[in-house]
Amino acid sequence: MYLPDYDVTLEPLGADHADAVLAFEQENRQYFASWIWDRGEEFFTDYATRHAALLAEQEAGVCRFHVLVDNTGAVVGRVNLMDLENGSAELGYRIAEKWAGKGLATAAVRALIEVARTEYGLKALTAGASNHNGASQAVLTRTGFRPVGSSSTDLGPGTKYELSLESE
Repeated sequence: MYLPDYDVTLEPLGADHADAVLAFEQENRQYFASWIWDRGEEFFTDYATRHAALLAEQEAGVCRFHVLVDNTGAVVGRVNLMDLENGSAELGYRIAEKWAGKGLATAAVRALIEVARTEYGLKALTAGASNHNGASQAVLTRTGFRPVGSSSTDLGPGTKYELSLESE
């Protein structure tokens, strides 16, 4: 799915994305660690195995992973649906530091909501965000998620969100 305001495409994760995803994660590691837990050295040193495992999860229908790819082929974000079960999934996303604050996260989440509804037939999404991460909470609110409770994250207290994908 093309996001014309950003000149990026939302694509299902494929085997050909492995190097670009690793580069994205390495380039943004410190930035991401300021918002969520650091993935640790093993994530980076054995990324090929991790990528293969993600593709296997996707093939099994457990998760649906997506990347945001710019016109140079670089990955500039990830937007994922995890733990697909009973018509529901958990949304997770991360956007490159250089794209932060430009609306890409909101556009990507909106695009994935549409894909979740129309292509995957999902009825509801959940998400969570640390109270330390107001930007992520704002993205969820802007895209229609509503807070439904509190949670605990690696960075302290957080908020749980839900979004119904069924027409009212």
